Amino acid sequence: MIVNISALTLAVRDMARSVAFYQRLGFAVVYGGSRSGFTSLRAGDALVNLAASPSYRGEWWGRVIFRVDDADAYYRNFVVAGMAPEEPRDASWGERFFHLCDPDGHELSFAEPLGPDKPPPCARHYGDPP
Repeated sequence: MIVNISALTLAVRDMARSVAFYQRLGFAVVYGGSRSGFTSLRAGDALVNLAASPSYRGEWWGRVIFRVDDADAYYRNFVVAGMAPEEPRDASWGERFFHLCDPDGHELSFAEPLGPDKPPPCARHYGDPP
């Protein structure tokens, strides 16, 4: 029985640039580093591996989706850090999410589940509407 995905490995053209980017997202290096050919980073239970591949062309292949507890808070933190994520939005499948691309064009999604215990963003951040 498969329990979960242990890690995801992404090709990167510039290891130092990519390590710095993922550290700005809140990941910590657990193996390798900015001068390594292979680096592992962890944030909570999420493990991302970076493999140096100077010839990587950055073509779209899919996206990585990180489950977060508050998509709007992550969005605000990334904007304050000088990043340019897409605006958060609610999806018909029951998530609030936004996307951000890493320096090599990998699309990252940050999503929180919506449900009866999660009020709409306006109520969550500004109180109930009049």
